[in-house]
Amino acid sequence: MAAVVAATALKGRGARNARVLRGILSGATANKASQNRTRALQSHSSPECKEEPESLSPELEYIPRKRGKNPMKAVGLAWYSLYTRTWLGYLFYRQQLRRARNRYPKGHSRTQPRLFNGVKVLPIPVLSDNYSYLIIDTQARLAVAVDPSDPQAVQASIEKEGVNLVAILCTHKHWDHSGGNRDLSRRHQDCRVYGSPQDGIPYLTHPLCHQDVVSVGRLQIRALATPGHTQGHLVYLLDGEPYKGPSCLFSGDLLFLSGCGRTFEGTAETMLSSLDTVLGLGDDTLLWPGHEYAEENLGFAGVVEPENLARERKMQWVQRQRMERKSTCPSTLGEERSYNPFLRTHCLVLQEALGPGPGPTGDDDYSRAQLLEKLRQLKDLHKSK
Repeated sequence: MAAVVAATALKGRGARNARVLRGILSGATANKASQNRTRALQSHSSPECKEEPESLSPELEYIPRKRGKNPMKAVGLAWYSLYTRTWLGYLFYRQQLRRARNRYPKGHSRTQPRLFNGVKVLPIPVLSDNYSYLIIDTQARLAVAVDPSDPQAVQASIEKEGVNLVAILCTHKHWDHSGGNRDLSRRHQDCRVYGSPQDGIPYLTHPLCHQDVVSVGRLQIRALATPGHTQGHLVYLLDGEPYKGPSCLFSGDLLFLSGCGRTFEGTAETMLSSLDTVLGLGDDTLLWPGHEYAEENLGFAGVVEPENLARERKMQWVQRQRMERKSTCPSTLGEERSYNPFLRTHCLVLQEALGPGPGPTGDDDYSRAQLLEKLRQLKDLHKSK
């Protein structure tokens, strides 16, 4: 019987799909519901592309992606506390760094910089799937680093670009985002380290609050408080007006292509409020996330919203990119609104499939928060192929 339920959950459409998914989430007992969810999601494989992927150029060697060990997998609050509050977390980060440098000496992905009228955004692939960034005023030769977890890789990019690092913007305290703060701030003595004072960011020199602006040359970068993943998580919005280009959002672990971060230090309501902060930005805003999670996230989005054509088109493009180890960032917030389920909790199709209905007081925000929490639970169970 469980196998029938799992198969129906994956293949159903419309109202039938909604009933089955609702049944998975609210079964007769919590244990049975958990088993059904696990079987259904683990048996899922992402839809194949309708187009054949482009062949690799003869000189390009394809190395199948092997995910590094994620310290944030569901291993319990005890490990999370050790990782974030003790020296064991730093030792684990150093081990991650060594392994990633050995496996990916040129980085886990091939990236392309974006140049806008004298402002350059340079993604730097670090660890097994993280991204750090350099934001450069090309006229003043000044640079800002975002989440420089591998100081060696970031320093190599600084030297190649011939720029002076004057600021580090740290989205949150986790070592895979903040691990390079010490080495880079010591090497560049005029470099300031920005971040939230609530987050225990290592080597923080300049605390930021919501809506504070960091100015470097032509760069005007606004900090937005987006708690949930951590208590003091910040995202950074590069204003496009001074250089007459698109604004750029450096989202850390709040928002990914078709995904969002896990809620470690907050509630679903807190995370929903943070995601709504991002939803208030313009559709043409470029999204520069903290991780290369696109293919896995789009696979999960296909489970909860299988008839979303925008998701299917994006998945085909992402799979072609990843076949050649090309980066999938940036996307735009306009794109994300069309296929990212964590930004679509207001959409009727998801509410019908997963939603609990109105909250006890009829509060729409309460029901959206419930839906977000259930999406996050399903995502944690999801296994990509």
